[in-house]
Amino acid sequence: MTLHHIKKCCHKNIKTSVLFTLIMLFCLSCFSCVSVNALFSKSKYEVKISRNLMAPGFFTSYELAQFFLSQNPGADEEEVQELAFYYVYEGLQEGVNYTVAFAQMCLETGYLKFGNLVTKEMHNYCGLGSIDKDNPGVSFATMQEGVRAHIQHLQAYATKEDQKLNNPVIDPRYDWPHKSKYITDISGLAGNWATDPKYSEKLENLIQKIEEFYNR
Repeated sequence: MTLHHIKKCCHKNIKTSVLFTLIMLFCLSCFSCVSVNALFSKSKYEVKISRNLMAPGFFTSYELAQFFLSQNPGADEEEVQELAFYYVYEGLQEGVNYTVAFAQMCLETGYLKFGNLVTKEMHNYCGLGSIDKDNPGVSFATMQEGVRAHIQHLQAYATKEDQKLNNPVIDPRYDWPHKSKYITDISGLAGNWATDPKYSEKLENLIQKIEEFYNR
């Protein structure tokens, strides 16, 4: 092989390598903001989750599940992955911030450890209708229905009555917030969603924990 052929071959390989790298970066950007972020300096870009209830969610279902498992490594991984998938899917259906909803589920259920009035079999991931022993909360037939009701309830708080749902209503308390409540971000959940005056602060701390997990 002559020197000319060697140079030509190397030039071709370099061009191919650059093209391949660009394609890979594009694919990563489509599927995971965090994965792309790992290739760059943290000083250039860091994850910041919106606290607005009606805002685009952040992270893939896989990434949300990985955070969850870091907090409760004893949880059923397949179950967590499925649950995270439904939060992303249902959140996108209604324009609800699925990352905030997922964080709220972690807070309400103690990372699926439950232990209060609501039990695992109820598929109630947000304490919907849970008041006391006589009113432990609403039960749903499947995991997806429970997630959908949670998403719909958040949408009810954060929208006016003229903004309709894309899916049929399964949240039995959907109409109640429209009549008396209207909030736009997590700061309004304390005293409205929950009676705990520190509820929003607790949710804020949990969301910060998710940010820190991916900004390490």
